Amino acid sequence: MKKLFSVLGASYAALCCMMVFGVTANAYIDPSVMTYVIQAVAGIVIAIGAAVGIYWRRAKKKLSSKLGIDENRNKEVESDDIMAASTTGDADKK
Repeated sequence: MKKLFSVLGASYAALCCMMVFGVTANAYIDPSVMTYVIQAVAGIVIAIGAAVGIYWRRAKKKLSSKLGIDENRNKEVESDDIMAASTTGDADKK
C-alpha cells in the first residue's frame, strides 16, 4: 500500500510539473478537421444512446415478465372500425 501511494504521488508531481512548465504550441487546426471531430463525437453519442435504449428496453421487458407486470393493463383500446359517410345527400341540405 505504501508503494502504491509513492507511485501515485510521483505521478501527481510529474503531472503538475508538466502543467506548470509546459511549452505552448502554435498550431493551426483546420475547420474541416473540427467538423470531422464533431461528427465522430455525435456518432459515438448516438450509437451509445441507441445501445443503452435497446438494452434498457430488454431489461425492462424481462423484469416486467418476471414480476408479472402488464403495461397495457389500464389502457383503453379503440376499435379499428371505419364509418363510411352516408350517400343520401346530407351535405346538400344546407
